[in-house]
Amino acid sequence: MAKPMMMMGCTSDAGKSLLVAAACRVLANRGMKVAPFKAQNMSNNAAVTPDGLEIGRAQYLQALAARAVPDVRMNPVLLKPSAETFSQVIVNGVADKAISAMPWMDRKSVLWQHVTRALSSLQADYEQLVIEGAGSPAEINLRAGDIVNMAVALETQADVYLISDIDRGGSFAHLLGTWACLAEEEQRLIKGFVLNKFRGDPKLLGNAMDWLEAKTGIPTVANIPMYDHRLPEEDAFRGQDTYVKGELNIALLIYPYAANMDEFDPLFHQVGVNVSVIREPQDLSRYDAVVLPGSKNSGASMAYLVKTGLAQSIIMAAKSGKLVLGICGGLQILGEQLLDPNHLEAGDFAGLGLLPLTTELAAIKATSQVHFEWQGQRISGYEIHHGQTKQHGAVSDFLQPNLGWQRDNVVGIYLHGAFDNAAFMAWFVNQLGQDLPTQDWHQVIDVELEKLATQFERDGWL
Repeated sequence: MAKPMMMMGCTSDAGKSLLVAAACRVLANRGMKVAPFKAQNMSNNAAVTPDGLEIGRAQYLQALAARAVPDVRMNPVLLKPSAETFSQVIVNGVADKAISAMPWMDRKSVLWQHVTRALSSLQADYEQLVIEGAGSPAEINLRAGDIVNMAVALETQADVYLISDIDRGGSFAHLLGTWACLAEEEQRLIKGFVLNKFRGDPKLLGNAMDWLEAKTGIPTVANIPMYDHRLPEEDAFRGQDTYVKGELNIALLIYPYAANMDEFDPLFHQVGVNVSVIREPQDLSRYDAVVLPGSKNSGASMAYLVKTGLAQSIIMAAKSGKLVLGICGGLQILGEQLLDPNHLEAGDFAGLGLLPLTTELAAIKATSQVHFEWQGQRISGYEIHHGQTKQHGAVSDFLQPNLGWQRDNVVGIYLHGAFDNAAFMAWFVNQLGQDLPTQDWHQVIDVELEKLATQFERDGWL
């Protein structure tokens, strides 16, 4: 087992996840048996492993980059925010209600054993670990409960690379300040500084790297350019409210606790389609289709739609004949009622009433990968939901029984990742009167990972 390498950031969104994916693919291409690891992730973008357990989408992608089977050991703790001060805690791929109820700073004594067990198990099975930190190791107020940054680095004696997003400015101050906040034993683990997302002429950096090394004794080992890619972002979602004449215009609603937003990447990149991200009330009838994403708290999301007036806009769009598609939490919102007897989310609520469905949130979450034949082609995706949905009116099964329902132009599905499939994308645009060339997004992702690895090996430090 080689010494693990670990990527930490001076800030959130410094680009750690992408660099870990790049490193995993580079090392895999060299014939190494490599695995990613992130002790604790906070994200409502989740994936399901082949054995039906939840991990962060970023670690799932990194596993694909490593050509490894996605494994819950790669992300033993996942936090899924569902209220301002509450997150569902997923431990070893399964929601843990008791730990979810614990105060944040009391969790380390319980969770650390799961982190170290996953680490030692992965180290026994793989030649190389590429570890990702979270946020910044300089969060002094959170150090006592740390299970993801320097605690992991010290446990594994990893070679740590500290990454700064130079595009946002202040990189040298970020690097110096973060280093200064660390204990001496932690500083000794840092092998290099990395400038990430650089644009422009490297000569403009002057002797700043020499200045930084003189202050810290640590070299700047890489200056990584801003990569143009189609890989999913871990959490950042930067779509705009735009309308493009001559294209299919899709209204994608963004409400509080919207989840798994990366599954719409294929739609954003589909030729002939423009996706407008809708956060504020407006008339939706000018759009060709309206899409409601998943939600970690469907009741809170529905309350937002009612408060802003978007609920009525969705109803009017459906009545005007526009295609309305809801995925998972969006499906539940399209129904008539959601019942929350276990108080998992925001309580009972009345839905939009566009589908004759009632959903009850069960204590046990359904998590599984799904594969089936549909319209002569193989479809794959995954389910993550507490909801158990029943129909009680004129509605047709869609995709598969208990996986989706359709009434005229309103469709609700539990299948995440539907747009990754060329067949589903073709169905979607055909419903809007277009016949556009579609592609399998799984293949696109692999091509993008290869492209990223080539760029990274050229510009990186491996």
